[in-house]
Amino acid sequence: MKCPGQDPRFWKFDAIFDAECPNCGSVIEFFKDETRRKCKNCGHRVLNPKMDFGCATYCKFAEDCFGDLPPELIKQKEDLFKDRVAVEMKLYFKQDFKRIGHAARVARYAERIMDAEKGNPAVVLSAAYLHDIGIKEAERKHKSSAAIYQEQEGPPVARQILEKLDAKEELIDEVCDIVGRHHHPRDEETNNFKIVYDADRIVNIEERLRKAPITPERLTKMIESGFLTESGRELARRVLLNSGNGSDGNVAKSEPSDEETGK
Repeated sequence: MKCPGQDPRFWKFDAIFDAECPNCGSVIEFFKDETRRKCKNCGHRVLNPKMDFGCATYCKFAEDCFGDLPPELIKQKEDLFKDRVAVEMKLYFKQDFKRIGHAARVARYAERIMDAEKGNPAVVLSAAYLHDIGIKEAERKHKSSAAIYQEQEGPPVARQILEKLDAKEELIDEVCDIVGRHHHPRDEETNNFKIVYDADRIVNIEERLRKAPITPERLTKMIESGFLTESGRELARRVLLNSGNGSDGNVAKSEPSDEETGK
């Protein structure tokens, strides 16, 4: 069954209307169910100014209802989904602001790396927000927040959150795969995994710098050898070396272990 607003049986006299091309000012004739039309004069693709795309920003069946979605709506849909995942992560962690802040910083760095590495925004940002989502269950069941337990307990929680948001099954599977081994890359990895891994590593090193200083030489070595993407490595250089070596500028002789830095 079609959405009534898109079913011609329910159309009225204003179902066909004229709109102005924002690029050249020519008149374009629209049917109300067309998402966009190409201007015959200049070739510009014009978004239907009277179509309400509100439901399409969250509905997983939007493509079936509207057909190919315009780039503007795809970006809006991605942004809204990312925000909904972030909200669910915050609700899950409740007053645990340390872990909420960690996830938010990983997502922020992942978004920056993703621009250059061409990752899938929905997968990357969902995995970034949810990568440590298993830590509460790890502590409850195993009395430990060790990476192995986080990875073991994280996927079921991540799946529950994403299913609640009506995410597509293939997105859920890939996000859960990343969450389930986000500290342990395989020999061959997807771009999406690499982006999340590198973003998480930057934040882990930042957090250790606030607690234990690192020599510039050791920090440089960690950056050059510990990242999976060149964009992640370059961002790490800018964040950790060129900006005072972290928030507190802690550079000295003592060094954190690989476990502390999330290696």
